This record gives sequence, C-alpha cells and structure tokens, in this order.
Amino acid sequence: MTAGANNEDAETVLLLGGRSEIGLEIAVRLAPGRRIVLAARRSGELEQQRQMLLDAGAAAVGVVEFDADATESHGSVLEQVIAAHGPISIAVLAFGILGDQSRAEADAAHAVAVVHTDYVAQVSILTHLAELMKRQGRGKIVVFSSVAGVRVRRANYVYGSAKAGLDGFASGLGDALHGTGVQLLLVRPGFVIGKMTEGMTPAPMSSTPSQVADAVVRGLKSGATRVWVPRILQPVFFVMRLLPQSIWRRMPR
Repeated sequence: MTAGANNEDAETVLLLGGRSEIGLEIAVRLAPGRRIVLAARRSGELEQQRQMLLDAGAAAVGVVEFDADATESHGSVLEQVIAAHGPISIAVLAFGILGDQSRAEADAAHAVAVVHTDYVAQVSILTHLAELMKRQGRGKIVVFSSVAGVRVRRANYVYGSAKAGLDGFASGLGDALHGTGVQLLLVRPGFVIGKMTEGMTPAPMSSTPSQVADAVVRGLKSGATRVWVPRILQPVFFVMRLLPQSIWRRMPR
C-alpha cells in the first residue's frame, strides 16, 4: 500500500521498525522528496505514521509487513520492498526491545528473546542488506548500538550483552563494506527519554529521539561511520572502561 506522488527518481528509505520514535524522527528528516517504506508488524495500522511522513514532504509512503524475530522472512521482505519501491538507498534498523532484566536473570526464555531481537535478528537483516547494497554499489545503513554495550553493566547485562554483540558485528561489517560504496553508520546513544524508557529514571547525559535523529542525519550527510549521542559520551566511556570491576559492578543502568 502506498500514498503520495509517484516519483520514480526518488530515493527509497526503509525504516525497519515503523513505529519507533527515533526511527520516525529520522524518517521525517529524510522525507522531503524521498519514498519512505515503513516495515513493522500489523503494518495495516500505520496510517498515523504514514500521514506524518507525507506531511513532512515524502514523495510517497509505503508499508510492508515485517516481523524482526522471523529471520527466515527477512530476505523476502527486502525483495518485496525492492520490487515495489526500487533499490533501497537508506535502511534504518530501529527495532529492538529493552526486556526485563530481573525476569531475564531467572527466565532463560526471556533472556534468549531479548538477545534474539536485539542481536540475532539484527545480524540477519544486516547481512541481507549488506549483500543487496553491495550489488547495487551504493547505499547507507543505520545501526543502533548503545553505550550499554560499550562496557556491559550488571544492572542491564542481558540487553547490554546483545548490544555489545551487535556493536562488534556492525563494526566488523562496516570495515568489510569499506570501498564498496556502502556506508554503515553505527550509532551509540546513551539513555534516550521516550516511550521505550517510560517510567525509568533518566540517566545523566540523556538525550531525546529528536536529538538522536539530528545526530544520525548529520552522520549520514558527512559520511561518518560512528556517532555517539551526545558526543560527550565518547570521552566519558573511554574513562569508564578503566574503572575497576569492583566499582563497575555497582554502576546503575
């Protein structure tokens, strides 16, 4: 299903996680003159998001059914997008879950579910996207790591370990893509104040979805491979890596 003008020359932006606050903020900034494709479960219920992007100047807005955890479907989903909307110019991976740390410590199935969504599913879709874009000879991929994965804390080690794995995979993939015409932008935000963290006490140096989106768009335009949000977190975590484990294990989320 699509809406908006039919512009065959427009670039296509794929938002994997079509309800994500951060993802939608990025899509709004990229919308003018581009086709946006929202990929999410219950894709027929994305009318509000579609209208938001049309109002932001998108040439057209489409939707596709996407279940991140159904990794066996990832290849066919991307093929559907390309068949309907043309080559993918920019792909933003904005899906993921925080999970419940206390539950995950006792419930192995929940721990595995968090790691599957936040790491395994991301590895799957990234591998498919990288191959597609290499064949195109161009494209941009946005991957969301987290400072939680830079040095994993006891307070959220299940989520943090998934992000640590993703950070390592995306770093290596970015190096593998060097010289292919494909840019991989790895984003490391700190605590983001939004729906996903509603009810939680914001950590120091927190940001908003809008601030993260601004940083991502700047990174895409500049050809960056790494973005920390806010930037001050990069030197802060350089120091935090040096803290003794006896202190680190008492650090909050």
